[in-house]
Order: sequence, then C-alpha cells, then structure tokens
Amino acid sequence: MFKILVVDDEEKIREVIKTYAEFEGHKVVEAGDGLEAIERFKEQEFDVIVMDVMMPKLDGFSTYKEIKKIADTPVLMLSARGEEYDKLFGFEIGIDDYVVKPFSPRELMARLNVIVKRHQKTLENDVVEFEGLKIDLDGRDVYVDGEKVDMTPKEYDLLVYLATNENIALSRDKLLSKVWGYDFYGDDRTVDTHVKMLRNSIKDYRKFIVTVRGTGYKFDTTPKDELS
Repeated sequence: MFKILVVDDEEKIREVIKTYAEFEGHKVVEAGDGLEAIERFKEQEFDVIVMDVMMPKLDGFSTYKEIKKIADTPVLMLSARGEEYDKLFGFEIGIDDYVVKPFSPRELMARLNVIVKRHQKTLENDVVEFEGLKIDLDGRDVYVDGEKVDMTPKEYDLLVYLATNENIALSRDKLLSKVWGYDFYGDDRTVDTHVKMLRNSIKDYRKFIVTVRGTGYKFDTTPKDELS
C-alpha cells in the first residue's frame, strides 16, 4: 500500500483515480490545483504524485518544481496534450512518467506501481560504485576517480538505468521506453547520441558501456579473464 497525491482541476478525473487506487488498497489525497498541492505536501508525506499539466493558478510543471524543493517524490504527469515538447520538457525536469488523457485507469495504476517500486529500490541503494566510477543516487551526482562529473539529466538517467541493469543486454527500444518514456517519439539516434556523450563524460570507465551488435548496449562489468 502507498499514499498518492492526486492533483487535477477536473473532479471526475480525481474520482476515477481514487476509486481504482483505493480498490487496490492505496490511500489517496486530492488537490484541485497546483497551489493546493503544495500546501498538501507541506502538511504530509506522499509516496507518489499523479498531477495534471494544465491547471489554474499554477501549472503542473511549475508545481512539481516547487514540490521538489520540499521532497524528492516521484511523479506521473497527466495531460490532454501529447506534444513531444511537453514530454521532453517533463522528463528533463525529472518526472517519472507521462500519460496522455484519456487514459486507462488500470494502466495508470500499473505504471504507478512500477514507479513506486523503482523509487523504493533507489532509496535502498543510494550509492553504486564500479571501480573509480561512483553514482550517488540520492544526490544524482556522478564521480570519476573522486572528481564530480557534469552531465545532462538524461545522461545521468541513462547511466543509472544501464548500471542498475548490470550485465544485461538492453535494446535501443527498451532504453527509449525506460529512460525517455513510454510514449517518446524518438529513434535509435537519440540513444546512440546520448551513449556517445555519456562515454565521454565518464572517461576511462566508458569501457563498461559495451555495444551489443544488432541489439543495443550493456553495462558490462565482467572481468576480462572470465571472458576468455
């Protein structure tokens, strides 16, 4: 069971989500706009947020930026618009998922379950290290031989996803889905470009990011003597 903050100016949308969430045993708190959502967050803690983008007083993206100052809580954004720009902007500021209205309540709950489980796993393992490559999951920082590395949010997300799926071959389609979002309209070049940037950022530890011919990439930490 987890606690959900549902933020939408449409009461019917809030009611539908609440009905399905409570059926699965979760607790739901509602807010009708961005300012109300921030007040709810100041009063109590939540495991995940479901929030509309277009709302009166304060839009969803601006609301999320304010909430991030209070707590690092995962969020799924709802929108009646499916423009690529909105999705890309949302993922760049750190949202976890993006769903276009109208949506399936069952699919929404399935996505929320994935988001909460992934976030809980991240909290349990706040630092990941591979030789001189250190990933601070809590602070969203990366260090190479003790020096902090500057990288884009999407480079960081890509590195974390590769590293937390250590030694698993990941297709480009799967990387697009998991790192950029289920509905992102990109192609293989998006992944390849970011992998190239990421390899440059982590310097000598680029050796861990191996190209899997005909598939995609793998974060390969297998010792060389085991490969022979």
